[in-house]
Amino acid sequence: MLAARLYAPRDMRIDQVPMPEDPEPEHVLIRVTAVGVCGSDLHTYLDGRIGDTAVQQPLTLGHEFGGVIEQVGANAFDGNGDPLRVGQRVAVDPATPCWRCEMCEHGHPNLCRRLHFCGLFPDDGSLCEYMIVGARECYPVPDAISDVGAAMLEPLGVALHAVDLGKVKVTNSVAILGCGPIGLLIAKLIVMSGAHPVYAFDKFAWRAEKAKTWAGVTEAWTIDAHDPVRTISEVTHGRGVDIVIEAAWADHSIAQAAEMARLGGRLVLVGIPSEDQVVMKHSTARRKGLTIMMSRRMKHVYPRVIQLATQQNVDIDGLVSHRFPLSQADKAFALNVDYPEGIVKVMITPDGT
Repeated sequence: MLAARLYAPRDMRIDQVPMPEDPEPEHVLIRVTAVGVCGSDLHTYLDGRIGDTAVQQPLTLGHEFGGVIEQVGANAFDGNGDPLRVGQRVAVDPATPCWRCEMCEHGHPNLCRRLHFCGLFPDDGSLCEYMIVGARECYPVPDAISDVGAAMLEPLGVALHAVDLGKVKVTNSVAILGCGPIGLLIAKLIVMSGAHPVYAFDKFAWRAEKAKTWAGVTEAWTIDAHDPVRTISEVTHGRGVDIVIEAAWADHSIAQAAEMARLGGRLVLVGIPSEDQVVMKHSTARRKGLTIMMSRRMKHVYPRVIQLATQQNVDIDGLVSHRFPLSQADKAFALNVDYPEGIVKVMITPDGT
């Protein structure tokens, strides 16, 4: 079967690799139908690492995905506790916690000390035609959700977890730094929560515009034309906003986020920095008495995001701007890191549809 494997920074190759063996108990074999390219994938593609986790041998990337079950092992029960069957369409949570450590026992599987994650070295990911996944990580999706939509449930879950951390309330004022797919999904959920006004900033004009037309924010600006700190100070008459969510690549934007928050405000940091450093002015955060939350993936969200996609009319397919077959995954990544005009979300479909 085909798999897209990263050998070194910017060196992705389309390889022929062996088919997976039969699934063990509590596992299933799926045929992958769609894989989203995430910002964290792009970090690994560009740097050969993410944070302090380096790729030490060829690695199959990809963790936003869905598929069709081809074979089930014994005792294959999904994330809802129901038996899985051949032919079911599923979205897959890419994180496999141990379910036994202190953090798992306390309801924080996203902080599991033994967690395995698809596409994070040394665990191969979903940029392949077939793969074995844990049954408990599978969530059946209704026909109302497309194959691409099933893959988009993972970033929607990340966004939902970030909004949960922000404890957003009706009429809270919110600013979002970064209008990539995660930032746009966060913006959409915050608008749906009843927060107002909601402001957004991005480096690309088409993504700032998407924040207005797709997510429905009050106003959005490009950072080149409007300094975020000065702009928020002007529109709030010096008060700042209740909540700032940083969803960019987390360099100077974290320091900006602290300046934009009001006294006693709340910061949620979602972006992943290339330099693996967090820098902000200590006196700003201290004197404002800011609450700072670091967002780590997600937990217990798939039933909720399936409901959002099917009942709350969150048009997750509407963020997908580019599609590539698996045989051109290397071209998809090369295009994505260059950010040509109009690019928002890149999706890779093994069957080319």
